[in-house]
Amino acid sequence: MVAFGLGAPAALAETVVPTPPGPPAPTTPAPAPAPTPTLPTAAKFWLTDAAGDVWSFGGAKFQGSLGGQALRQPIVATAATSTGGGYWMVASDGGVFSFGDAGFFGSLGNLVLNRPIVAMTPTPTGQGYWLLASDGGIFSFGDARFFGSTGALKLAQPIVGMTPTATGEGYWLVASDGGVFSFGDARFFGSTGAIKLAQPIVNMASARDGAGYWLVASDGGVFSFGSAAFHGSDASASADTAQRVVPSKSGDGYWVVRENGETTGFGDATGAPPTQSVLFTPATAGDKAVLFAFGQLGKPYIWGGNGPVGYDCSGLALASWKTTGKTFARVANDQYHTAGAPVALTDLQAGDLVFWGDDLTNWASVYHAAMYVGGGQIVEATGDHVQLNSLRQWGTRSIMPNGRRP
Repeated sequence: MVAFGLGAPAALAETVVPTPPGPPAPTTPAPAPAPTPTLPTAAKFWLTDAAGDVWSFGGAKFQGSLGGQALRQPIVATAATSTGGGYWMVASDGGVFSFGDAGFFGSLGNLVLNRPIVAMTPTPTGQGYWLLASDGGIFSFGDARFFGSTGALKLAQPIVGMTPTATGEGYWLVASDGGVFSFGDARFFGSTGAIKLAQPIVNMASARDGAGYWLVASDGGVFSFGSAAFHGSDASASADTAQRVVPSKSGDGYWVVRENGETTGFGDATGAPPTQSVLFTPATAGDKAVLFAFGQLGKPYIWGGNGPVGYDCSGLALASWKTTGKTFARVANDQYHTAGAPVALTDLQAGDLVFWGDDLTNWASVYHAAMYVGGGQIVEATGDHVQLNSLRQWGTRSIMPNGRRP
């Protein structure tokens, strides 16, 4: 009898010899994530031109403008209220125009002046202002008191700016060579009057304790005196002129603010300064391209549009720069590849082109272009019309790693 079991005898069972492990299969390393681009500080400001046009950026509420009105003389200065709810403009003949919560306290529009007005400065309370002529003549309105002037002096260089003391009971004037003149309870702490400057002084600001002040030159260079500590300087090759220095709330830092709304902070001045109103004077080709683009605001977005009825994104950029005599490729990705020279996002100036793409390493993936204004803001044709927006409006992941300067 043959017996059948449930399995083969152990001696007949198959022996399985394991296969020695081989080398691991090659793997493709995951690509390193693209670095997050460093973008300019997003600022909140109004941009004004000599005709009294006003453009609002970063959430600053539009309060009105003089656009379309015939002015006897151009606007030469503008200032925001301390609340950020309004602004003043002043013309070279001393005409004053107030908007929002900026009170009107009088003007010089009907007087014949020896020298043109070059600046206006609100009082600490915001309930008055001083107007400043290039010879240092001072005109006071509202709760602004008169403490003296340089109107009767022969100056080496014209007066360009002023700042009040914290009490409002005095003020300093500064000339373009950095000569400083003090009146009322404003004390003299020094000047650059005897120094040969690379660029002229354009304005000044007082320290919070009234025991010092900063001077700022047109290239963003900062000079400090008295208790106003030096925290750094913005002197650079930027084509956008510095317009003022703004102390931080603590007084342990300051921002340098340029005419296109661009800001650079030093010391504990982080983020953006309080809402500013700046006068944009077109001096470069980029400035002029930006002003042309502003004139197209509200026109419809048209795919392939080259103007003047409407534009697409790259069409607006090209048309704006053509007004300056410069031309380049028509399509956004070609513009990113060939228009002018590349520029770091941290060095953008008015009129520079910025781009968005699907692959930050591939110029052919670019799908959108805009023009930089300043203060982290752009003008672009997008959605259904030409509009003003933040450079950060869609985040930072798709912004190409450099801009282009035609």
